[in-house]
Order: sequence, then C-alpha cells, then structure tokens
Amino acid sequence: MSSPSSSHAYGIGVIAVIIGMSASVVFYTSFYLPESLAKPSVAEYILNPEEEFTIEIVPGAVIEGNENYVPNTSNVLLGINNKVIWQNNDDAAHTVTPDHRTTDSYSGDFGSIGVIKPGDSYEFLFTEPQEVPYHCEPHPWMKGKIIVELSRF
Repeated sequence: MSSPSSSHAYGIGVIAVIIGMSASVVFYTSFYLPESLAKPSVAEYILNPEEEFTIEIVPGAVIEGNENYVPNTSNVLLGINNKVIWQNNDDAAHTVTPDHRTTDSYSGDFGSIGVIKPGDSYEFLFTEPQEVPYHCEPHPWMKGKIIVELSRF
C-alpha cells in the first residue's frame, strides 16, 4: 500500500500535466493557428480593382478547331482589371483548369471547382504577378493563358 504523501504527489502531478496541456491548447488555438492561417497583406487597390476582365467561353467552343476562350491570351494589370471572370456562353459545360498547379497567396488555388455550366461563370482575383496557362479538362484542345502584371502607378 502506498503512503498518503506519494498518492497526494501523484495527484498534484496529474493536475500539473492537465494544466500544462490546457495552456498549450489555448496558445495553439488563440495565437499560433490564426497567424498561420492569416492571408497576406495586399494593397486595397489590388483587392478592389477599377474594373473586371471577362473571358468568354464562346458558343461552339466544344467543337475542336473553333475559337474557345476569347480572348485566348489575356494580359491583366494588378489594381486595374485583375478580377477575372470566365463566362460560359457555350451549350456545353467547361472548366478553367491550370496546366500546372497555380496558387495565389491571397486567393488560394486557381481553377474552377467542377464544371462551369452553360450560362454560369467562374471568377478569380489575382493579387500577384504570374503567368498561368490553362485548359478545359473535358475538352483539352481548349487552351488559354492569362498574364498578370504589375500596373505602373
């Protein structure tokens, strides 16, 4: 049988471990986690550009050899027209899929999730200069490229 002082010390040890674990959880959820998930600081003029830039998926784009993304190669400027909208005006569903994984540090992964149904659109806010070649997943002959550049303010 253990002496009363050793069981008392054991109880204090368990309480100390519980308090230590609780403090760690509070620190992690209150300080570390929010900072690690925070989006980078981006200038207001980039987050709210003067205008939107529209790329049309034209009627008949589903037929190989026809025009598809119009304009096919697009240049946009940060703070001017860096909010890009792909509007599907075709009778078939399409995607906007990057040729290689592309991530914007503020907006996240580039590319439509699932298909863009006829009459629907996909939009993406670019916040940093980059060049993004993309295609339609079910129709790989549909190709486009967007070039995002710094504006000269």
